[in-house]
Amino acid sequence: MFIIESYPLAVAFCIATMLAWGSWANTQKLASPRWRFELYYWDYVFGIVLFSLLFALSAGSVGSGGRPFLEDLAQAGAPYIGSALWGGVLFNAANILLVAAITIAGMSVAFPVGIGLALVIGVIVNYLDAPLGNPIILFGGVALIVIAMLLNARAYQRLSASQQKIPTKGLLLAVVAGALMGLFYKYVANAMFPVFSEPEAGKLSPYSAVFLFTLGILGSNFLFNTLLMKTPLEGQPLQIKDYFKGNRKDHLMGLLGGVIWCVGMSFSILASDKAGPAISYGLGQGATVVAALWGIFVWKEFREAPKGVHSMLHIMLLVYVAGLTLIVAAR
Repeated sequence: MFIIESYPLAVAFCIATMLAWGSWANTQKLASPRWRFELYYWDYVFGIVLFSLLFALSAGSVGSGGRPFLEDLAQAGAPYIGSALWGGVLFNAANILLVAAITIAGMSVAFPVGIGLALVIGVIVNYLDAPLGNPIILFGGVALIVIAMLLNARAYQRLSASQQKIPTKGLLLAVVAGALMGLFYKYVANAMFPVFSEPEAGKLSPYSAVFLFTLGILGSNFLFNTLLMKTPLEGQPLQIKDYFKGNRKDHLMGLLGGVIWCVGMSFSILASDKAGPAISYGLGQGATVVAALWGIFVWKEFREAPKGVHSMLHIMLLVYVAGLTLIVAAR
């Protein structure tokens, strides 16, 4: 299987993760305005599973390093399979709430609050599990991320006040999503053998772990998303037959969004061998910067903001980049 051999390449893969995780949500906006996020989310999950399988059968099955995907899957132990699946369930609960928050509050708000919180929790949890990197530099970077998150929340508060509309539901959903999302990564990391070039009996390769993780997402989606369709956060209840009313573009945008996100997840997991789970996850969650740039400059979510808000957003982005730089330097 393909394995990353150096820290600089691992950082490059983390940057690719950051771009993918910060950009996939644009596909939801590119679907038809009438296409509800609950319906979009089915295709998004199908795209995640499809890419994980294709990636495992290709990059996960070539070369002399590690253990080929199908052989690895056949020898996997139940505790490690369960850990990867549970990571998928936790992620799906978090992500479906994040997509709802994006729908209600916009990318500029949902991502910095939800993913910023997930980054803080995730770095702490993953560092305690695998303490790789200088903790002072690493958590200094995390502190800057928290400051950037608070600046974004303040900018959003001023925007909402100027519009006399405060969608607190969207903000609350982003907070809950972030708290859950900070926990899922460690379960996937714990399912794998720690040195990818040295397979261990029962444990999973990164490709097998990601594939089983996506099956956890798919299985739990039949519960979470079905419940959400019956009791939606906004709008009228939906039925399964509504999914088949979407046009080709609607379905393709969901599939593309899932593929883009899973590219990021796969690259992040591969990078964790050389970077460590805390740094790999933390750097990948720089997706907040990417998503904020999309929301600010492309979707114009702050076009009606009062004076001073744009300066605050620029400072927020600079502080966030500084925090990410420290996270990289920690190793």
